[in-house]
Amino acid sequence: MTRILVIQPGADDPLGPLGDWMQAAGAELDLVKPYEQPVPALDGYRAVVCLGGAMGPLDDVDHPWLADVRKLLSGAVAKKVPVLALCLGAQLLAVATGGQVRRAPSGPEVGPQLVAKRDSAVRDPLFADLPFTPDVIQFHRDEVGLLPPSAELLASSPKCDNQAFRVGQSAYGLQFHIETTPEVVLSWAEGSPEVADSGRRGWQDPVRLAEAHADVAEVWQPFAERFVRLASGELTSAVPGMPLPLV
Repeated sequence: MTRILVIQPGADDPLGPLGDWMQAAGAELDLVKPYEQPVPALDGYRAVVCLGGAMGPLDDVDHPWLADVRKLLSGAVAKKVPVLALCLGAQLLAVATGGQVRRAPSGPEVGPQLVAKRDSAVRDPLFADLPFTPDVIQFHRDEVGLLPPSAELLASSPKCDNQAFRVGQSAYGLQFHIETTPEVVLSWAEGSPEVADSGRRGWQDPVRLAEAHADVAEVWQPFAERFVRLASGELTSAVPGMPLPLV
C-alpha cells in the first residue's frame, strides 16, 4: 500500500470520491484535520493531498495552524514528495513556495466548468492524458495571482489564468475541485449565497450537478490513479524545463 497523508483544512470539504479512487488504486490514506489535531511530519508518507476550505491561505490570525500546513507543503516540495493540492490547498502550495494569492479580479468562479490544458501539459505525467478541456467543479473567490518561481502552468480558464500548475517535479496545485459531491457543493452554495449567485443560471439544479459530477469522475478518476502511481514510484516524475516535443 502507498501511504498518503491527507490534510483537510475545512470541515465542509471532505475527501469524498477522490479518496475512493485513490484507495482503489492502492493508497492507504491517513486523514488529518489540522483544526483538531497537529500536522504530522512527512516521515513515512509517499505523498500529500491538501483539500480546500473557506478561509484564505494566509488567515493565520483565525487559523494559526495554516502556518504548519504551509510548512508541510514547502517541505514536501523540497523533498520531492508528490503533492496534490485542491482550491485552498493550491493557494497554500503557491504561497508556501513563493507565489501570491489575491481576490480574483474577474470575480468568483462557481459550478460546473471547463478548464483548458496548456501546451506544457503534454509532457506532464499526470496531465498528458487528460482531455484538452477537462470538466471541473469551481467554487472560489480568490486565485493564485502569481505562480511560484519554479512553477509550470498546466491549465487555465477565461476568468482565471492559473487553474493548474506544478511546482518542481511533482507538487500539483488545482484551483478547482475534483473531490466534491453534489450535496457538498449545494451546501457551499447555501452557506455563501453571494458567491453562488455569480454562477451560471440553473447551475444548482440537482440533475445538472449530478451529470457534471459524473463527467468529473470520468476524467479525474484516472488522474487520481496516476497520482497514486506517481507516489508509489511506478510513474516517473516530470522533468522541469524539458522542451516540448515536436509535432
